[in-house]
Amino acid sequence: MEEGSNRGDFLGNLFRPSPLRTGGSLMSTLSGKSTPRGSPSFRRLNSSRTPRREGRSSGSSAQWFRSNRILLWLLLITLWAYAGFYVQSRWAHGDNKENFLGYGGKPNNGISKSEENHRRELISNGNSSSVKTETDEKLSSLKKNNVVLAKKGNVVPPRRSLKKKSKKSVRGLRSKTPGKQKPTPEVEATEIEEQEPEIPKRNTSYGLLVGPFGSTEDRILEWSPEKRSGTCDRKGQFARLVWSRKFLFVFHELSMTGAPLSMMELATEFLSCGATISVVVLSKKGGLMPELVRRKIKVLDDKADPSFKTAMKSDLVIAGSAVCASWIDQYMERFPAGSKNVVWWIMENRREYFDRAKLVLSDVKMLIFLSESQSKQWLSWCAEENIKLKSQLAVVPLSVSDELAFVAGISCSLNTPSSGPEKMLDKRKLLRNAVREEMGLTDNDMLVMALSSINAGKGQLLLLESAQMVVQKEISHDANISKLISESQGMQEQTLKVLIGSVRSKSNKVPYVKAILSFVSQHSNLSKSVLWTPTTTRVAALYSAADAYVINSQGLGETFGRVTIEAMAFGLPVLGTDAGGTKDLIEHNVTGLLHPLGHPGTQVLAENIRFLLKNPVARQEMGARGRKKVEELYLKRHMYKKFAQVLFRSMRIK
Repeated sequence: MEEGSNRGDFLGNLFRPSPLRTGGSLMSTLSGKSTPRGSPSFRRLNSSRTPRREGRSSGSSAQWFRSNRILLWLLLITLWAYAGFYVQSRWAHGDNKENFLGYGGKPNNGISKSEENHRRELISNGNSSSVKTETDEKLSSLKKNNVVLAKKGNVVPPRRSLKKKSKKSVRGLRSKTPGKQKPTPEVEATEIEEQEPEIPKRNTSYGLLVGPFGSTEDRILEWSPEKRSGTCDRKGQFARLVWSRKFLFVFHELSMTGAPLSMMELATEFLSCGATISVVVLSKKGGLMPELVRRKIKVLDDKADPSFKTAMKSDLVIAGSAVCASWIDQYMERFPAGSKNVVWWIMENRREYFDRAKLVLSDVKMLIFLSESQSKQWLSWCAEENIKLKSQLAVVPLSVSDELAFVAGISCSLNTPSSGPEKMLDKRKLLRNAVREEMGLTDNDMLVMALSSINAGKGQLLLLESAQMVVQKEISHDANISKLISESQGMQEQTLKVLIGSVRSKSNKVPYVKAILSFVSQHSNLSKSVLWTPTTTRVAALYSAADAYVINSQGLGETFGRVTIEAMAFGLPVLGTDAGGTKDLIEHNVTGLLHPLGHPGTQVLAENIRFLLKNPVARQEMGARGRKKVEELYLKRHMYKKFAQVLFRSMRIK
């Protein structure tokens, strides 16, 4: 028992410092000397009755502290670092910075927390609704860029825009890492775009502003595009080609016009078919960014070196406009081998766009055009400039999206047993009646519509000149005889209404819009027949409400005109210029009526409008034939079948 007790005391003393000897020297019990277990000195050192035990115990704690002070310092440093990190995290991410640690922050200019959150939501969503705070005061100096045309007494809603707030860096306890730091890409200042003059909500001089009608669509159709982000046919060849591959899309801008909308829908289809998608945007003007975010399409922050590196890692780069020539040139200069994976989908048909693109036309992998007429035009320009194209050529026409085909009552991937084409035709009639009622139209009104950005190339002013001829009965026929014929046939001649979009589009040209408003204000009878609508991606309600569509593009005409086939899908006859891709889509006197370019065409267009006013049966027959043509040639499955061939050739898939 004594031996066991001594052994226990010995193991306990292994972790204690040795006592101070009488000689004053500090000796460890585990010195190099070995003491025999049965010796008197061993018993004396380990005996529990030793009179010096209390003295050794009182000095052992101080000695232990001195021996382990390094460990204690490390523990204190760790606790200090943890406390600093905790304070920093609470300060940077906490919901109540002012009260944290008793610190009272300054009042936020009288803005409550809910108001501040609301403002952040507005900024993040790109909403340009009114915010009555210091933002407006900072932008007051920029009001000269907003042109507002309204006569005295008219109420014009104010225009406000919000500048993007730069992210503030959080100041905290951060250790600086030595070495070369990565350069932070500079964010270019957003240019202030000149906008079209405001169209007052009600103004007898300019007409009436109506729409948009997205909420009406949702209520009547019981469905909205937000419910679907893609309509991929997983069993099709296109899906097999893009599955698990990486693609980079180059947008020249984000306006709600043909090229950006087509590229957005193409990217959506790639994404829904299992591809990895990244987007480079050369100009942020336009309102498509919230829609890209909703569709979960990744937009790169930089359009220089980071985008070039992303392009090199991609299986294919698809550029969606002739304006992308500068980016393609810089990309190939940075990576000479990059030209092997660039497909260029050119959607313009004007000479200035060719001049931008001609230097790099031969360097890309493949050129894609929208129509045969556009392809021939670009080849003729290349011949004039002695440019020998080494790139492969392809023609891929645009298509009607499944969302619009669904509302139009055409069979598509969105149909279900409870929402088949016949059911959607019935709902479209309800939608038509509701929207026309909101517009203030009756069954006796014929609504002629033109949706596009408002500029001289789209010919809205020439359209209104033709409408003025119809309203004033200045066409070369006797109005009295026409009235007698109508009364003898028991018919009441319809009244013309003209709907023009797109108000507030960032592609609108201010001087041209100003000229249009001046023309309308000078003709009071015409102003009663004119309606305006804001720019929007929700156009199904507008097509449903219309009776005819006008595509009045000037110059070389429209490259293709997706609005043309969209109107035809809704059974509308189309009145178009005899030029460009429009004449490839419209068969004169079959699916619509054609008229010449320029001022000579205004008289013919007026006569064509007058013909449709007097002949509702012919209007319906033309619309039905146009709808049938769309079902045969211009649905989504037709477009992606051709695009699959492009992918097969460009990626050399065996």
